[in-house]
Amino acid sequence: MKLFSICSLSYYFLFMISLGLLIFGVYFTLNDLVYFVELELITLNSSSFVMTLLFDWMSLLFMSFVLFISSLVIYYSTDYMSGESNLNRFIILVLMFVLSMMFLIISPNLVSILLGWDGLGLVSYCLVIYYQNYKSYNAGMLTVMSNRIGDVAILLSIAWMLNHGGWNYIYYYDFFNSSFEMHVIMMLIILAAMTSSAQIPFSSWLPAAMAAPTPVSALVHSSTLVTAGVYLMIRFNPILVSSGFSIFLLIIGCLTMFMAGLGANYEYDLKKIIALSTLSQLGLMMSILSMGFYKLAFFHLLTHALFKALLFMCAGSYIHVLKDFQDIRYMGLLVNYMPFTSICFNVSSLCLCGMPFLSGFYSKDLILEMVGMSWVNILIFFLYFFSTGLTAMYSFRLFYYSMTSNYNYLSSYSFHDDSFYMNSGMLLLMVAAVFGGSMLGWLVFPYPYVVILPIYLKLMTMIVVMVGLYFGYYVFSSLNMNSNNISLYLISSFLGSMWFMPFLSTSFLSFFPLKLGYYSSSIMDYGWLEMMGGQGLYNLFIYFLNYMQNMFDSNFKIYLLSFVMWMFVLFSLYFI
Repeated sequence: MKLFSICSLSYYFLFMISLGLLIFGVYFTLNDLVYFVELELITLNSSSFVMTLLFDWMSLLFMSFVLFISSLVIYYSTDYMSGESNLNRFIILVLMFVLSMMFLIISPNLVSILLGWDGLGLVSYCLVIYYQNYKSYNAGMLTVMSNRIGDVAILLSIAWMLNHGGWNYIYYYDFFNSSFEMHVIMMLIILAAMTSSAQIPFSSWLPAAMAAPTPVSALVHSSTLVTAGVYLMIRFNPILVSSGFSIFLLIIGCLTMFMAGLGANYEYDLKKIIALSTLSQLGLMMSILSMGFYKLAFFHLLTHALFKALLFMCAGSYIHVLKDFQDIRYMGLLVNYMPFTSICFNVSSLCLCGMPFLSGFYSKDLILEMVGMSWVNILIFFLYFFSTGLTAMYSFRLFYYSMTSNYNYLSSYSFHDDSFYMNSGMLLLMVAAVFGGSMLGWLVFPYPYVVILPIYLKLMTMIVVMVGLYFGYYVFSSLNMNSNNISLYLISSFLGSMWFMPFLSTSFLSFFPLKLGYYSSSIMDYGWLEMMGGQGLYNLFIYFLNYMQNMFDSNFKIYLLSFVMWMFVLFSLYFI
């Protein structure tokens, strides 16, 4: 009962704070307020160390959403982690994770951003390896090593910011335009954002991080770790657009969105499919903010957080009752056994596809309409709309395997969704996912965008979604692929393995250093260095000692004679 009370206390505490921050966020939005709060921590003579906090509509709304989702995740964990003997430790880790994200959101300062960034990286490693086995260890190492690249980039950018006399980057927007330091700092910040948000070529850690418990996945993939890079680029957006690096980030984001959509259509692990859909949406956010529409990216960031947390919660509910099976081929007709979870699951999938009047529609449709109205080439245009169709394809594939195909699990096994805590968390999130998009749209865009498009471009989003649904139905219900076709197998293995990126991030990178270490140790440490170094000197000294010992043992007369000679030399030197 003590552990359950900790969960309940954390849930109510975070939920009430999120409501308060939401009220403040609405007030700040309507009145266009920005507050800088400076806390003087240490003063020594004329030097003072000041911690600056930034409160504006963006940081307050984002904090409200993070706390709302994390409170429901903790409430959900009461049932999902009920068999865990260390539930107390799990809740404390989740709270530390949320606190690090809060620290990052309200920091206009690169030093305090680094503290929150490092906190996210360290606690995410602890949560990924929570189930202690080899798979979790490998996933945790891949996650933490990928994110360390971003830490090093932020550290280097902190060193370069010394040229401007301070680390509050918001003060220096106007001074960055014509300086060489700005280009270096912007490159490092882009690198850090790419590692945290798992853009190409750092994408492989995101599906690997699915080794964490499902409530952690719901928190990480909706509003915390993966969105930190997007939020950082939103804050640096004026410098990004003026520096000229936005074209590079646009191409990277579109390729990430395309790659993740293709990979999700070949995956059978339920959590990895949802993780790849997160990767696709992160690419969408990165690409649209690199075009200068940072408010649109933030809007999609918030709506995506709602339905992606719900999607992971429903997946966790399925996994929980199926005794930790995650393969979608084991599922089928789950709607007959778990109707409420299936309703929430399909509503969140439709939000992901961008179905009208759900939360994903308001942000995704507006993004695609702005792309259609912008000056972009045919490649970017194709990647945007084709990736949207791929989203509908893997969403329908998920629906087909879990809801319509035959029941493939144990024939004598019965299950249901009667968990009060899990259902309550999913219900609240479903209400937020259905109504949150329209309310946020009215709040963030009080004056709507004027989008003037021909009718075929205006309907392009809905056409692409419908075509994607049709192809998903055609491919996964009636098309039987020939598994003996070697070219088809190679194409599917390439597309289904995220373009071989997990191999490139792990074995490819570590093979040559480990091989070099093996050869250097065998040739030097166990070879010449050993022969000429420690063992060689040891053998040489042993040889001389044995020789001298044998000489003294067998020739006592020589020993006495040498003693007399040494005494004669000493006396002669003394009298001289």
